[in-house]
Amino acid sequence: MRIVVAGCGAVGARAARQLQTIGGLTDLVLIDPDRSRAGRVAATLGSPARVAAWADETLDHPGTVLVLALPAGEHRRLAEIAIERGADVVSVADDIDEVTRLLDLDAEATERGRTVVVGAAFSPGLTCLLARHAAADFSSVDEIHVAKTGTGGPACARQHHRALGGEAVDWRDGGWTRRPAGSGRELCWFPDPIGGLDCYRAALPDALLLRPAFEAAGVTRITARVSASRRDRVTARLPMLRRPHAEGDIAAVRVEVRGRRGVGTDTRTLGAIDRPGIAAGAVLAVAASWVVEGRLARPGAGGLAELVTEPVVFLRDLSDRGVRSAVFEGGASG
Repeated sequence: MRIVVAGCGAVGARAARQLQTIGGLTDLVLIDPDRSRAGRVAATLGSPARVAAWADETLDHPGTVLVLALPAGEHRRLAEIAIERGADVVSVADDIDEVTRLLDLDAEATERGRTVVVGAAFSPGLTCLLARHAAADFSSVDEIHVAKTGTGGPACARQHHRALGGEAVDWRDGGWTRRPAGSGRELCWFPDPIGGLDCYRAALPDALLLRPAFEAAGVTRITARVSASRRDRVTARLPMLRRPHAEGDIAAVRVEVRGRRGVGTDTRTLGAIDRPGIAAGAVLAVAASWVVEGRLARPGAGGLAELVTEPVVFLRDLSDRGVRSAVFEGGASG
């Protein structure tokens, strides 16, 4: 079995380390525009990791999975090449346009019997699994609200900056609603020690990934927000004023699901806290292993909330890798 990791930044390098534990792995190919960076990761990991330049033929090996941990822009093109050559794809894409283009591959991937997992990172990714798990006991789902704070590597920080300067896309009453990013302040409570932070609308793809999974459950509203300071919002439409850190500090996600349970309505909130690069790498690696083992719901393109029918088992696999989730307990406001 061959796994090709395209992108050896904070998330890709973490994922490569996790991927080495997959049984039956004979070849772990590391590709990065900075070949020396890929070389450093390969030297740390040892066999079967090796460095290579991109070549379409690398994907021709039976049972190949392409892991896309690159910045936004190349995911759709490389995913198309992969499914044409008979490989499956797992992508960390968190840009609205990139996620949309990947989801548009659903028909082709389904026809070819290939899987394209979209948004397999911390958020989206872990948040999709938490939403699926939180909704398990509801007879119908009315609303899903996602919030996150913190960033991973430089690519993640740049995407966070762009998201605050873009346009938010929410699902509301059977249609898409677009509002300016940086608006809609809401106090969201994250797992300790982070606590409560002001969060705002942003150009996040969560609603695009969650709607297909919960449309049949009757969901009427899906939103996503990100924490931001006043400076973040003021400078969001300008170039980044300083170079991002190599890897961000602790980060957290929160997913609130509202729906009907029995004869009444209820709310369930789950969260997680971790270093975003570590958590995203673990989600990426577990998703790739589930693709290899044929444990996803169907071929085609979709998010983890749609493709994973056993979220508790997936979350247990993440827990075994050190990424744990928590149930929020308390009043609706904190």
